[in-house]
Amino acid sequence: MEPPLTEQDLAAASADAFARLAIEMHDAPGVEETIDAVVQFALQALSCTYAGVALYTRGGSPEIAAVTDPVVADVYGLQITNDEGPLVTALRDRTTILIRDTDSDGRWPDWATKVAQLGVRSSLDVPLATGDAARLTVGVLGLYSPQPDAFTEDDEAVAHILARHASVALAAARHEETMAQAVDARKLVGQAMGILMERFDVDGDRAFAILKRYSQDTNTKLRDVAQQLIDTRKLPH
Repeated sequence: MEPPLTEQDLAAASADAFARLAIEMHDAPGVEETIDAVVQFALQALSCTYAGVALYTRGGSPEIAAVTDPVVADVYGLQITNDEGPLVTALRDRTTILIRDTDSDGRWPDWATKVAQLGVRSSLDVPLATGDAARLTVGVLGLYSPQPDAFTEDDEAVAHILARHASVALAAARHEETMAQAVDARKLVGQAMGILMERFDVDGDRAFAILKRYSQDTNTKLRDVAQQLIDTRKLPH
């Protein structure tokens, strides 16, 4: 019979698991893959049956980014539709929300009743935040269990560590995607300028001015104007 694991053994195992997660998230090719790695790790490391991530969109409303089970999409959807619930509060107030039992928690009674009917009895929502003291909240990691009072203090501590790892990885993935999109946009605009320079015998400054004017007149992104010109060899009407 093997001896029981010591606290040092457990700490080493936890550190090793987070190290592997950090590598996996760093190697993920994009935002979607990064978030998927986070929710899958949550299922392994925490006392949850379901997990999900919701992110802020440019319009300021939450968007479902990843779920491990359709029930999480239902839990999120109820809150996004009604603009209230622990997810919305965690996003707005940048605070962790623990619900020990949806049958008895009275903060969001309508939501809690419907979620209990879905089989979710306890939940833990942890903000994903980046930046300095301003703490820009970019999303929330949600953990769910069909058991009441499922999350211990240790679970909450591990969830915060996971959220910090996820926040850094997500910020890096978003930055890389933004840079890739910017490079792609410059290439498209360059190709479109080349078409205009050849067709109308204008220089680069004039070609760019033409693209910019069409972008402003049609309220269309410069990248999209360039793409349409490349695809159709015509400027938008």
